[in-house]
Amino acid sequence: MDADLDLLRKRVSAFVRDRVYPCEARLDTGGPAARELRARLRAEAQEAGLWALPLPSELGGGGLTLRAYASIAEAEGASDHGPAALGSASLLDVTMLSRHASPRARSEYLRRLVSGELRTCYAMTEPDTPGTEPLLTATRAERRTGGGWTVTGRKWFVSNAADADLVTVLARTGGTAGDRGGLSLLLVPTDSPGFRIVRELPVLGTTGQYEIDLDHVDVDEDRLVGEPGQALTIAGERLQLGRTLRAMRWVGQAQRAFDLLCERAVERQGARGPLADRQLIQQHVFEALLTLRTTRPLVYEAMALVAEGRDAQVEVGLAKTAAARALQEVADRAVQVFGAAGLGPDTPLPALFRTGRTARILDGPDEQHVSAVARRVLRSRRAGPAVTPL
Repeated sequence: MDADLDLLRKRVSAFVRDRVYPCEARLDTGGPAARELRARLRAEAQEAGLWALPLPSELGGGGLTLRAYASIAEAEGASDHGPAALGSASLLDVTMLSRHASPRARSEYLRRLVSGELRTCYAMTEPDTPGTEPLLTATRAERRTGGGWTVTGRKWFVSNAADADLVTVLARTGGTAGDRGGLSLLLVPTDSPGFRIVRELPVLGTTGQYEIDLDHVDVDEDRLVGEPGQALTIAGERLQLGRTLRAMRWVGQAQRAFDLLCERAVERQGARGPLADRQLIQQHVFEALLTLRTTRPLVYEAMALVAEGRDAQVEVGLAKTAAARALQEVADRAVQVFGAAGLGPDTPLPALFRTGRTARILDGPDEQHVSAVARRVLRSRRAGPAVTPL
């Protein structure tokens, strides 16, 4: 890492530590107060010159390449609220729309996404159709007389839907259940007649996930992302980058939990001296450090391949699974060292553990990645060792 990039990473880390950490409890509660607080943090990030660092400079972003952004993503992600506060949370949508949206949609949405004026969400999973089985998607988009689409269906576990202005919806535009070619992505404004928030879905006590209903929602023709039937190809691009970014952020949160563990071990005094002198505490430190040191290279390898536009399905599957497990394990060890204090409201450890546990299900459960990676590796072995991805 060159000196300028290292300095930028340190500035981002300091911003997250000094500005975002103290606001986490209020941001977790959601609602108008959280929105107002988030807007204040965004203004502070813009004033500090840290806004939208990985987004295109011609749209008002910082223009960092994905490879350069990797360490920044880890620093931002030390808090779940870091990417939103620093304007990088829209990277997936900006990338997707830049590549696949119609000229009108790009003109209308991209610059507003980068500035933070426009808020988006992504709706794929359905109550009766898991995200691991997109070919069974029941939401449908029917052609309208005169052009455009009418979308009907229900989605759930849609992150931040209550605050979003625009939702990208996976819907079937042709064929029947099980057909790959009949799935498409459509951009649906959330103020459209027929769009409704059904309920919030708290995840282990925290807010931010929602169930939505689309009841004959009309969508203009130029709100189709890509061509009809291209959804899974476009979603695959998005997922590869998205999983890698989340893995980066989970490593940042695991590092935060490790730092808390070490501080507690050194500072906490027992009847026989500091906890740091006890062998079982030292084992927690060692195992947590080993987990971090073995996970981080996997994640950076995946990011390097994604940044180059190469096939990284094996590396992304490994990175996503390893980072989710690492966050859960390191946070769990930190809770153990803190004792009862690690279960209460005075540390971020309950939130870090919760994120780690949900990460092993959301965005593809462990089992999906284990199976997918193993299948690809074994197929390459059958084809000959020269083309193995390992």
